Amino acid sequence: MKHFTKLAVAAVVAGVTAGAAMAQELYTPNLSYRTGPFAATGIPLMNGQADYMTMLNERDGGIGGAKINFEECETGYSTEKGVECYEKTKGQAIVTQPWSTGITLQVLPKTNVDEIPILASGYGFSPMMDGETFQWAFNTPAGYWDGADMIIQYLESQGSLEGKKIVHLHLDHPFGKEPLPVLEKLAEEKGFELVPIPVGLKEMQNQSAQWLQIRRERPDYVIMWGWGAMNAGAITEAVKTKFPMENFIGVWWAGHDADLKIVGEDGKGYKSISWSFPNAEAPVIADIKKYVVDAGLTKSNPEEMEGVFYNRGIIISAILAEGIRKAQEEYGTAEIDASQLRWGLENIDMTEARIDELGLTGMVPPFKTSCSDHTGKSGGWMLEWDGEKFVKASDHLVPNTEGYADLIASSAAEYAEANQPWPVNENCGG
Repeated sequence: MKHFTKLAVAAVVAGVTAGAAMAQELYTPNLSYRTGPFAATGIPLMNGQADYMTMLNERDGGIGGAKINFEECETGYSTEKGVECYEKTKGQAIVTQPWSTGITLQVLPKTNVDEIPILASGYGFSPMMDGETFQWAFNTPAGYWDGADMIIQYLESQGSLEGKKIVHLHLDHPFGKEPLPVLEKLAEEKGFELVPIPVGLKEMQNQSAQWLQIRRERPDYVIMWGWGAMNAGAITEAVKTKFPMENFIGVWWAGHDADLKIVGEDGKGYKSISWSFPNAEAPVIADIKKYVVDAGLTKSNPEEMEGVFYNRGIIISAILAEGIRKAQEEYGTAEIDASQLRWGLENIDMTEARIDELGLTGMVPPFKTSCSDHTGKSGGWMLEWDGEKFVKASDHLVPNTEGYADLIASSAAEYAEANQPWPVNENCGG
């Protein structure tokens, strides 16, 4: 009977696709930041996201017969403006994409009441991976705690960290402080000294004080949790002070091609953990060129389209699109609502075969979400700047989430307790 039902659902979706002109559009607003101090990183990400959705609209008539309205609401990365954008768009939205840890933290309790899923791919509040507690929040396919764990795994593969000193150079913002609980835990377990060095928003382009402290500390490694202009400032200072670039590693938001092109060959050896990778040979790139670029529908350019961030934008929209497809198949309608999309995002199964089928070959590791796991544990690769571009410098790394499972559980419980009444999904079943 279940098999019959699935076939019937597929038939319904196919029928809706055939009558695509009758289907209402799906509203998936993006809280963008093409202006402000982080615009240089926001623009390629937004362009990648928009181009993927435009490609689906132009090539396939949308998803399941429904066109996608991916309207942007500009925040300038301001938390206040981000909340305004959320309130402005939430009426018809089936998802919200906050695009800032600060904005995510502000709208997180609101979405629990409004019952709109948050899609915060690779950012936001790390315990959101606990789907039982955070029913409406997804940091698919990897969270900051996963990133911190994978960086330490990589460093440990280069030799024991016992007695070593690691600087955590970070934006003095909720985003920059996110990995600290896991880094502190790993420092205690593995015997290295962790030295946090914050960078204020007004210091991003002039970090002479921070790098003077780094020279005094003489760390074995610097891990950077940077964003926007902070990254270019730090990389420039590292070159100027002759810090060994092979010992300088950033989170995925500190792996932007444009920042490294400023120093070129001098940046060779710099690394960044990443859950996405630009593959110019992937079929999806050819389709974007055919249906979007050649049609004059992109805001991007050839150089940007080769970069990590543009391609990461593609992956983020592909994750959202896959969640939409899953929901359409399950509920037998193209015009899904926010609650149905939540189910879809909880049932993504990005196998190697599915990744290839979507034309995303080599661009994202496999991952699988569930009711209780809203991240998917994709893992990632260590990327390295070779003087001209980022290349893979490691095999597929997978976070050891069991190592900080107790931290996830306690942090999620603490958040729920502090924000009572906070409904928990007790029907996940693990």
